[in-house]
Amino acid sequence: MRTFSTRAHNRQARTALAVIAATALTLTAAGCGGDSKKDSGAKATTPSSSGLQLPDLKGQKLEVAAVWTGPEQKNFQNVLDEFKKRTGAEVTFVPTGDSTSTFLGTKIQGGAPPDVAFLPQVGVLHQFAEKGWLKPLGPEAQAQLDKNFSKGWKDLGGYQGKQYGVYAKAANKSLIWYNTAAFQQAGAAEPKSWDDFLKTAETVFESGTPAVSVGGADGWTLTDWFENVYLSQAGPEKYDQLAQHKIKWTDPSVKDALTTLAGLFGKKDLLAGGQSGALQTDFPKSITQTFTGTPPGAAMVYEGDFVASVISASTKAKVGTDAKVFPFPAVGSGKAPVVSGGDVAVALKDSKGAQALLTFLASTDAAQVWAKPGGFLSPNKSLPMSAYPDDVTRGIATALISAGDDFRFDMSDQAPAAFGGTKGEGEWKDLQDFLVKPADVAGAQAKLEADATKAYKG
Repeated sequence: MRTFSTRAHNRQARTALAVIAATALTLTAAGCGGDSKKDSGAKATTPSSSGLQLPDLKGQKLEVAAVWTGPEQKNFQNVLDEFKKRTGAEVTFVPTGDSTSTFLGTKIQGGAPPDVAFLPQVGVLHQFAEKGWLKPLGPEAQAQLDKNFSKGWKDLGGYQGKQYGVYAKAANKSLIWYNTAAFQQAGAAEPKSWDDFLKTAETVFESGTPAVSVGGADGWTLTDWFENVYLSQAGPEKYDQLAQHKIKWTDPSVKDALTTLAGLFGKKDLLAGGQSGALQTDFPKSITQTFTGTPPGAAMVYEGDFVASVISASTKAKVGTDAKVFPFPAVGSGKAPVVSGGDVAVALKDSKGAQALLTFLASTDAAQVWAKPGGFLSPNKSLPMSAYPDDVTRGIATALISAGDDFRFDMSDQAPAAFGGTKGEGEWKDLQDFLVKPADVAGAQAKLEADATKAYKG
């Protein structure tokens, strides 16, 4: 979810959902986005070098809501500034907090939704579409989407035959970042398998540096740990079944994955601060403590490509030299997992301004602006790799685009809000409890299944 969205998510992920209110409102075109009479008379701006043409929106005010804070919000503001430069529209960013669906549901019920919102979960897009809260893409936005995105990403933004969203921001959530100085001090090398990963963690710990930083205070990070282990160990077919709750969380495959994860979570010495310390460490701190101090607070931290933005903004470490990355290791006889996340932009108002912003977000022009500072990944297949600021990010982006449609989307982001993306509830809370008591695999399974059953039925 999530992408460091917090995710995203979501990451956050890449992530941040609660139970959505049951009563939908009829949304009008009046409000921040400008009325239809003004929109119909808008003139088009001069096309960009890519041929993208946007309407003249001078005098109009738009609101965009997303979960991002810190460096992610700052980087997105560059995109909004460019949109203003090209259209004249005044765009205000509104942070949603972790529970994106609760925030947006309240705004919608109050008759004041933002013009555009970024949803860090596929499940929320489906729920909002069912309630009639989303506006389908207009022809200009659809044209950019068809030109720049593969079928897999388009399908994720659609529901029941209608296209609602643009996955303008994606995440590769199968990465482990490490402090190169800590690895050199320990004489450690990048591991290829889960068993080697645990051995590497032991080697680093014995050298005097805590091995793994876990951001357990943000439950979404724990769902990402589980999903990577589960996808590699159980395989894509089981992954899809569990994501749709076609098999139960009491299934033996879930037991195997939790048992594998307990091989890390159950070893206090391998976690920075032990289990209790990990539970009190939020996502940003899990990164900063890995790349700060001599010795650092940890040698490794798991999360998606968006970790790079936190490293660059909040530490003195340089990505590619002080901070490097390796793929999430394969578990047992399974393949190395490829779990993706993303944030989908949707229109909550039927206005020319909302559709123009979605058109821009689906374009290569917007992706180039967003990619320049780093800490961003786009599924836009037309974006040149030269748009990314460093070789590490280019490598991660190349892997994402090369995967085509052969990827698995974040499992918790596909779940109903009450289970897969609510702070202090559902899977987030259940896995936080598991982090504290990793020996109780059966108890964790029972709680996960009970919460999943309740949420999916609801």
